[in-house]
Amino acid sequence: MAKKDPKDLPVEEKLKNLFQLQTTLSSIDEKRALRGELPLEVQDLEDEIAGLNTRIEKIQAEVAEFQAAVVQKKGEIETAKGTVERYKEQLNEVRNNREYDMLSKEIEFQTLEIELCNKKIREASIRVDERTADLEHAKMLVDERQKDLEEKKGELNEIMQETREEEEKLKEKAKELEMKIEPRLLTSFKRIRKNARNGLGIVYVQRDACGGCFNKIPPQRQLDVKMHKKIIVCEYCGRIMIDPELAGIQMEKPVEEKPKRKRAIRKTVKKEEEPVIDAAVPEAEA
Repeated sequence: MAKKDPKDLPVEEKLKNLFQLQTTLSSIDEKRALRGELPLEVQDLEDEIAGLNTRIEKIQAEVAEFQAAVVQKKGEIETAKGTVERYKEQLNEVRNNREYDMLSKEIEFQTLEIELCNKKIREASIRVDERTADLEHAKMLVDERQKDLEEKKGELNEIMQETREEEEKLKEKAKELEMKIEPRLLTSFKRIRKNARNGLGIVYVQRDACGGCFNKIPPQRQLDVKMHKKIIVCEYCGRIMIDPELAGIQMEKPVEEKPKRKRAIRKTVKKEEEPVIDAAVPEAEA
């Protein structure tokens, strides 16, 4: 039997498929939520270790540069010393004061060069010691973070092993449901779900309000949702709305409160006081 084109399905069927897909994706989200912050912690540790390794490489390059500078300066010192010795030998063979002064200045200049090179060597040695200490600290941090990473990965793998099989089944079910939904509608649903804070792209109406943003829905719009004639979206949050009965949700019927009986208030009417008539007492007959 040939499969129906998702575009040809009635709106009622489209909404049912969308709600089933939403339920399946929400179940996948719950499985992933069991992992908590572990994936993010693992990613942070991996990024931190990568940063520390880059720092270690940079420090090693700086140390090598300072060491090369020390070697170079030591070579310049040896060259300057050789020059000084040669000029000192030439002093014994000078013929005039002009040659003597020139050689003396050269010897002085080379001596200053030697002192400057020694200063540069001391500074470079200090920098090498400092950067070596930084290097050892960075390596120690890498070892600590590597241990933490292995622990976090172990915890994450344990959780994933427990939920991997169920999650794979849910993913397969989601793929099957996506095949039954019109591509344009599916794209809109995914976009809505991505922007929604709780990951809900389709919600059912509950208590005359949107199940996503809980804003009140006008009666006419509620009627349109119940009619299943077209796709209705919430005008506040943009989520697709579905009738609870179509979604298979049994809503609790509101309990009707019995009207309270008004208590009758009896009005007491004061009786008018009857006038007292003084009657003459008849005298007893003799």
